[in-house]
Amino acid sequence: MSYLESLRVFIRVVELGSITAGGRDMRLSPAASSARIRDLENRYGARLLNRTTRTLTTTEIGQVLYDNARRVLAALDDAEAAVAAVSGTPQGIVRAAAPLVAGRRLVAPLVPRFTADNPEVQVRLRLTDRAVNIVEEGIDVAFYLGQPEDSTLIRRKIDDCPRVLVAAPDYLARHGTPQLPEDLKRHNCLLLRFPRSPEYYWVLEGPAGPIKLMVAGRFDTDNGAVLTDWALDGAGVANRPRYEVAADIAAGRLVELLPETPPMAAEFGILTPHRELQDLKLRRFIDFAARALKGAVTGAPPRAAEQRGTPVTPPPPPES
Repeated sequence: MSYLESLRVFIRVVELGSITAGGRDMRLSPAASSARIRDLENRYGARLLNRTTRTLTTTEIGQVLYDNARRVLAALDDAEAAVAAVSGTPQGIVRAAAPLVAGRRLVAPLVPRFTADNPEVQVRLRLTDRAVNIVEEGIDVAFYLGQPEDSTLIRRKIDDCPRVLVAAPDYLARHGTPQLPEDLKRHNCLLLRFPRSPEYYWVLEGPAGPIKLMVAGRFDTDNGAVLTDWALDGAGVANRPRYEVAADIAAGRLVELLPETPPMAAEFGILTPHRELQDLKLRRFIDFAARALKGAVTGAPPRAAEQRGTPVTPPPPPES
């Protein structure tokens, strides 16, 4: 088992390009992760990784080991999945990723409920607003808000997430309240942006169809929760999911802008990699999350049937 775990650590180190990051992903300290790599190098009598202060790459032998170890461990995972399916007892690790705010408010509360009913399953939840590469980063389940671009993944839509433009009353007192979408060009728009983003625009729902509006602001961030904090501080106009700012709007801390032309709703759903066999723990987790989160992103109250331990009847499939 120690050998197999060392192989898993080695694979994650190669995929993440860092001994520290690979060890962290496997819940190991950098020292323990390095020890696992040394054990493998001692076993094979060869260096597996070329390490500098900035980069980490595989040696020729290391690449051979990586390619073959991935296939072996994938086959082992498939075998365990098949056994779990026959026994009816899900077990193992679910590696999930979700956007920061949606993950903290919507997905994270589901984890204790799910593991209480499935005690042999561990859930490792990673929260980030950047786009994750599910295959390269070893993610089993990724929650998304928006329109996924990778068509090679299995996509399961949960619901549409309404969005809203908001600003603090004191910001509007200083800069005026936009009356038309074009007025936003004169405002400090708070932007969620990532490296290599060449431009930024918001798409609003207009009476004649979508309005693609180029917007600008004096600062941006890759963290959606920061945008809401900036809006509350009176820094500018934010484009946020309605469920996130509904309480602030109701309390008067934020004001909804341009309600006749709101931002286009974002799709909320789950992505999973294509696999010949999706094991029982993943099917259980995905079905549980999809049922529990249906309506959550629209502000609808949770259904009583979704409380832990109560059976839920899945809704009928949509008519084609």
